[in-house]
Amino acid sequence: MHIVELVKLHAPITGEQIAEMLGLSRPTLRSDLALLVMLGYVDAKPKVGYTPGSEISSGSQASRRLKALKVKEVQSMPVIVKETSSVHDAVVSLFMEDVGSLIVVDEESCLSGVISRKDLLKFTLGNTAAAAMPVSMVMTREPNVIHVESEELVIDAARKMMHHQVDSLPVVIRSQSESSPGRSRWEVVGRVSKTTMTQILLELATEP
Repeated sequence: MHIVELVKLHAPITGEQIAEMLGLSRPTLRSDLALLVMLGYVDAKPKVGYTPGSEISSGSQASRRLKALKVKEVQSMPVIVKETSSVHDAVVSLFMEDVGSLIVVDEESCLSGVISRKDLLKFTLGNTAAAAMPVSMVMTREPNVIHVESEELVIDAARKMMHHQVDSLPVVIRSQSESSPGRSRWEVVGRVSKTTMTQILLELATEP
């Protein structure tokens, strides 16, 4: 929430000024700022900049739609690798799909972990043997993976992303394990990302 604090201290403030204070590029911040505007933490005023926001008004049609929107209505296809896949295969998938992280699943297509671009970079830098190792050695393992259920509200998914400072979330549904009857697992059915949130905001803002 560093962005919110900067806006409170320096409002009105432009996106370029926020980026400079954080030592980041303006494009890097674009999706974060869009998400904060959507959640009502900051307001964006043309030719003025960003100012502290208030709770999303319950009176507008766009606001009512946003509050009722469920994850299953906006989720995209998950970018998945098997936990037995090699680190090399994961790197290839990451760049081919142009995503910041991959969802790792087991043989039953249930959530096993996530692996980010940063994870892969740290693991492979200077490690010539890393490419052949399985991604299970690099990933963040379940139950430490932040995820969202398909029936949850989009606005709650956005709050999870902001609170945990992650770029995307696996979308899951509860299922029964085939190998361990009676044990429930999280089956991966999609993903939501900051790009998803930005698209929602754009659609709501440009509706007649």
